[in-house]
Amino acid sequence: MSNTRGPRSSSAAEPASVSPAVRTIATAALALTSMAAIPSTVANAATVGPTATPTVSASPSRHATPTKKPTASAKPTKTPTKSPTPAATGSGTPTTNAGIWHPALASRWQYQLEANSKYSATGGVNVDICAVPQSGGACVRPAVFDIDLYAGDGTTLNTAAVNAIHARGAKAICYIDAGSIEDFRPDYKQFTDWDKAHGNSLLGKPFSDEFPNERWANINNDQGQRDFLLKMMKARVDKCASAGFDGVEFDVVNAHEEGKSVTGWTVTPATQLIYNRALAALAHAKGMSVALKNDLSQAKELEPDFDYAINEECYQYDECSALNVFVKAGKPVFHVEYETATNSFCAGTTKLSFNSIKKSSDYSLKDSPYTPCR
Repeated sequence: MSNTRGPRSSSAAEPASVSPAVRTIATAALALTSMAAIPSTVANAATVGPTATPTVSASPSRHATPTKKPTASAKPTKTPTKSPTPAATGSGTPTTNAGIWHPALASRWQYQLEANSKYSATGGVNVDICAVPQSGGACVRPAVFDIDLYAGDGTTLNTAAVNAIHARGAKAICYIDAGSIEDFRPDYKQFTDWDKAHGNSLLGKPFSDEFPNERWANINNDQGQRDFLLKMMKARVDKCASAGFDGVEFDVVNAHEEGKSVTGWTVTPATQLIYNRALAALAHAKGMSVALKNDLSQAKELEPDFDYAINEECYQYDECSALNVFVKAGKPVFHVEYETATNSFCAGTTKLSFNSIKKSSDYSLKDSPYTPCR
């Protein structure tokens, strides 16, 4: 649950083209191997990648887009007052993979990764938020909530929030950081211990000057880094399932776009595809849907593996067209802008059939401000 990643360069990465051999081997390996064996499967697939490495024209100065950090909250003195509840629309029904939730193309959403101490009964999540959309009219409620795996204390699973969200007819997506390692997570020591035991080959540069408390993960596998990461991500996904979440958001899955000067590691597009597809398989194996977070240069290649997309600031950086592949496949795009006014982007992204919202211009992801476009 990171706070904002901050400003980015406006230069967009060009879509990567991936060798059919790389894709076929990685996909087949994941499909034929049990979840417990995913790490070794991916390691085998990785040996094929370097011989057919795709190229991508990504700006080395581009930062990963914002994700949010948990904040310690004071103990609340009361629970929220419940307001009248309009029906949540667009929560969706499964269309493929029986038992896995697939949101409808038009699904209002809320992005709250920072706890509000007013809502202690639901882990700091305001499950009753209702806001007047930019298009006007009565207040509307989200049908999809994207919240952190943990409640406001940073250690308790967000089960209470998920249960309350379900009671209101909505669905919950579980936020996990899969590409950088945050030092405030309960499992952090396992990452540092592994890093020390393997020649400091896992934890790279600090994510940014603003967020030195997390470091870029090395998703290569020359010393088993990716195997270890997938083992740790599987444990996190298991917790998402235990808490009752319907879907998973894996954040910071675009190291290949950043370059060694930013991350400390050389990650090829082919390697990123292997890791991202393995993450999607982890969620699906636990009966949950999965979001592709950003990584716009690989949206076309990854759309078949993911059930919807989550994007930050594609309008501000003129990148939204890359997500048309999801909409054309009948899969929703959950989109958020921070610095851009709703009257600038809502008309355009609504026309694209995106589910767009405006959050705070300081990149915080508390329950409010919250303005859906429609």
